[in-house]
Amino acid sequence: MTGRDGGAELSPIEPSPVVILVRPQLAENIGSVARAMGNGGLFHLRLVAPRDGWPGERAWRTGSGAHRILDAVQVFDSVAEAVADLHRVFATCPRPRHIIKPVLTARGGAAEVVAIGTRGMKTGVLFGPERAGLDNDDIACADSLIRYDLNPGFMSLNLAQAVMVFGYEWWLARQGELPVRELQTNETRPATKGELDNFMVHLIRECDQSGFLNNPQKRPGMVRNLRHFFQRGEVTRQELQTLHGVVSELVRGRKEKR
Repeated sequence: MTGRDGGAELSPIEPSPVVILVRPQLAENIGSVARAMGNGGLFHLRLVAPRDGWPGERAWRTGSGAHRILDAVQVFDSVAEAVADLHRVFATCPRPRHIIKPVLTARGGAAEVVAIGTRGMKTGVLFGPERAGLDNDDIACADSLIRYDLNPGFMSLNLAQAVMVFGYEWWLARQGELPVRELQTNETRPATKGELDNFMVHLIRECDQSGFLNNPQKRPGMVRNLRHFFQRGEVTRQELQTLHGVVSELVRGRKEKR
């Protein structure tokens, strides 16, 4: 018998957020996360650049029957690729510093995820590596941060525990009534992260060409600040098309003046 035999009859409970593990280090930890997800009713699991590759048989051994979650895992090379089809992304972050983004509790974040799901949009929650957590570039791909209100003198959770806390709050949030919130988009729709990233590539390329980002030391922080700005709101596809046009016209005007 292998670790993949058997397993619980788990299936997605939609609309369900995607759990995204960024650079996870151990297969055993991934299996424990799947177990925690099964308890909280979560199903969709994505991995970004797992250190030891994927699949890892030990994950099925520690998953305690969450085999279907592990069988359906998707693997990506980068956070940007992992969130490209999502509309809203949340990042768990214990000590957000020098970052201007909305910060929610686990309960508030779960309620937001449920409310967004009722509007037909796809969401995801980023969890960082076991030792270091998410870095600034990872967080730049998120709209909002989730910070757990725990003992400030000892805020030490392992990866599965962090996922379990969110899964528990998401499960509870699904049971209650949520405030109705709707973004009127008329003929357009909220942009996906992939569409937003495509615009950012366009914007940053032209900022480089114009010399705006010509300071090598400041460039990474300036690029992150641009990403943070556009990630904070729900940008629509039509608005992105307009912004593409604005950037293109500015470039054309600059070239005509030469």
